[in-house]
Amino acid sequence: MTFWKRSHKAAFLPALLATTVMATTVLVTNQPAAADADRFAGMRSVERLRGEPSDRGQVSRDPRDARSPRGERRGGGFFGWGGWNSDADYDRYDPEPVKAYVSSPKYHTYKPDTLKTVTLDDLSRVVAEAAAQRHAEAEAARLEAERLAAANVSSEHDNGIRVTGSIANSGDKPVNDVEAETAPASQDLASEAPVSDAATAEASMPQPAQLSEEGDVAEAAVSAGVAEAPAASEGEGAADPINSAGQPAEEAMSTEATVSQEAATKDASLPETAAAPAGDAKAADTAVAPTVENEQPTVAEGPSEFERQADLLNGMRVRALPEVIEAIEAHYEAAPDYLWVKDGKLTARARTVMETLADAGAVGLDASDYQVHLPHETVSMTGGDVEVASNHAGDDSIASDAATPLAGGALGTSSEARDLMRFEIDLTKAVLTYALDAQRGRVDPDRISGYHDLPRRKVDLTAILNDLSAKSDVDIASAMLDLNPTNAEFKALMAKLATLESQSEEKPVTIATGTLIKPGQSSAEMANVVKAIELKASDDLKAKHAATFDAYDGGEKYTPELVALVKDFQREAGLSSDGVVGRNTVRGMVGMSLSSKIEKVKLAMERLRWLPRDLGARHVFINQPAFTATYVNDGQEPLKMRAVVGRKSNQTNFFYDKIKTVEYNPYWGVPYSIIVNEMIPHLNKNPYYLDDRGYEVSTVNGRTVSSASVDWRAVANKQQSVNVRQLPGASNALGELKILFPNKHHIYMHDTPAKSLFKRDARAFSHGCVRLQDPRGMAAAVLGKDKSYIAGRIAQGKNESDTVTSDVPVYVSYFTAWPDEKTGNVKFFADMYDRDMYLQRALTATEKARRG
Repeated sequence: MTFWKRSHKAAFLPALLATTVMATTVLVTNQPAAADADRFAGMRSVERLRGEPSDRGQVSRDPRDARSPRGERRGGGFFGWGGWNSDADYDRYDPEPVKAYVSSPKYHTYKPDTLKTVTLDDLSRVVAEAAAQRHAEAEAARLEAERLAAANVSSEHDNGIRVTGSIANSGDKPVNDVEAETAPASQDLASEAPVSDAATAEASMPQPAQLSEEGDVAEAAVSAGVAEAPAASEGEGAADPINSAGQPAEEAMSTEATVSQEAATKDASLPETAAAPAGDAKAADTAVAPTVENEQPTVAEGPSEFERQADLLNGMRVRALPEVIEAIEAHYEAAPDYLWVKDGKLTARARTVMETLADAGAVGLDASDYQVHLPHETVSMTGGDVEVASNHAGDDSIASDAATPLAGGALGTSSEARDLMRFEIDLTKAVLTYALDAQRGRVDPDRISGYHDLPRRKVDLTAILNDLSAKSDVDIASAMLDLNPTNAEFKALMAKLATLESQSEEKPVTIATGTLIKPGQSSAEMANVVKAIELKASDDLKAKHAATFDAYDGGEKYTPELVALVKDFQREAGLSSDGVVGRNTVRGMVGMSLSSKIEKVKLAMERLRWLPRDLGARHVFINQPAFTATYVNDGQEPLKMRAVVGRKSNQTNFFYDKIKTVEYNPYWGVPYSIIVNEMIPHLNKNPYYLDDRGYEVSTVNGRTVSSASVDWRAVANKQQSVNVRQLPGASNALGELKILFPNKHHIYMHDTPAKSLFKRDARAFSHGCVRLQDPRGMAAAVLGKDKSYIAGRIAQGKNESDTVTSDVPVYVSYFTAWPDEKTGNVKFFADMYDRDMYLQRALTATEKARRG
């Protein structure tokens, strides 16, 4: 070859140089455009250099970090190398993709409410101080009443009212009638001054011979009683100055008897009217004494029996929920009196309350939480009646007589009185605990998991106890029941629970695993299928297909009549009514045991206590285990549709809110968790993944960029923020519209292009949001419009919205037993998120904590 000859060496080198220049020119001329450059850089932006020691003992690092600010890096050098002078070369493809995951809410080990143990020393002190104050007020009121009585008597004489029936002190002739005259005050004081000794009193009293037959004896007695007798003292009876045998007045006065103000005034008025001669108008006018308004003082009541025994509370220990203890102290401080005991006996009110507590299981509560111990007897709350296990052999009177003394007689001893006080406090504690559980539930749902977002209701126990104490013995039972939810759903659950508990466990029907029967086929399991439907179907369905049941002879052929039966059963069970007996249909036919149904109903009653007592005349109810969304408007047919909810790895939360907006032709703002967990793996393979699928990527300042230009490693590590949204269109994940009720979980209802999923029986496929089978119908319902209006708004193709002006709450709930909105029949559903299990664990922990 001539190139190897020395003579040709000079020619070879220029040729090689020219070739290199030409190649360089071509490479420079054909550098990728801006988008390609972004793609080139984007490929690198998703690669990862692990921070592990290299073979030379050094930590590998990304050489691009030293060349340009984060987020603005571009490829450099030939063929994607870092450049001739870079301190590290790397390949454009990352051998280890991004592995960043956003954790989902966790289920917690449930921590039940902490019970508090206190002594009632402070309550005893406060009640005792109040009793002393009340006693002082009563004594002061008594003294004031005596003072006013004396003042009223003196006032009568000051006004010149004379009741006479004897010889006047001036020596005038005898007067046998009542004289009413007005005299100067000095004369009244001199003539009506009370006598100070018996002799003077005797001289001033009229003699029997001087009294007329028209009632002068009574008049004289009244005169003596009003003018001379002091006010009756407390607890003493009033004495008549003249006895029934006509005893002289001076003998009656010598007995030191007293006459009360009220009796004296009343008795004084009667003979005055009778003494006036008939037909003598002038005499009648002068005989009627002027009216004297007697002030009636308010006499304070003395200390109650509870107050007098307040010292019995000293050292008494109470273990209860803090709210219950606060309510006990507040009530008895404000109203220190017994609620459940009177005269040492169990009242009818107490018996009614204990019977209600014993029947707490009927409302889904645990009756043993409200057990009360009587003195020497234990009241068992496990049955429908109050069962008393007495330590007194052969004495059954306590169970049958509500008025029987608690300790076999009047509570005269200190021990019996203390037992009485203990019973009073314990029954009050039981009633308040029942009220708290009935109103808000025994479990705080937010402690179960992060999937629950249900603020615990505040309960005013003091107001509840005051209300119950004002109820009659008959009404208090219904008042306690009304502490539980009173809506139609709770009542349906109560009725179902009573029905289930009255039944006995039946031998379950078994259908072979893997059974698959299509219409027209034959199967040995056909007889079990028919038997299972007969056991599980509703009465209406069985009545509709009574002829089919009667005609079935146990054959293996899947006839058209049996297909129709199976389809109706599937429809009733919320399954796809295709007539194919497969896995889901078999599960619905075999069902669950009686005990499992009872447990599900009780759990549903507990969950219903977490929601508002009134769900609202208009509301949307989403039941995740049923995969349904229902719009309810009182007086109208409910709008019920199938729904798709979150996968088990992306569970839909349990919460409630209010619907605010309906948005048409929406954008889909991709949540951060979906970006990191699902999109970055695709970006590892194709940096243009988001661009190709109609997503828009923008920086925090709103600048739109290509998905290939983003450092997704920084995004995954939360070192860089970007917004990713999908543009409106046929492929948009939210479909035509979305219905918003703003919440921290970013959950809403929306349309979907994946319509085929609604044909499935189990529909847990979303990332947590709720997809609707009929989104236009739901949007029209919450807006109060018709579907044509919604269609017109969508047809405009604009991203616009309507505000929901009325109050429409939405309940994103989780009930594995729930009454059908149309029929009221309670249906049962699979526990797809295992939340029944976690709730049952929470209830068990609560029971252990309360048992101590």
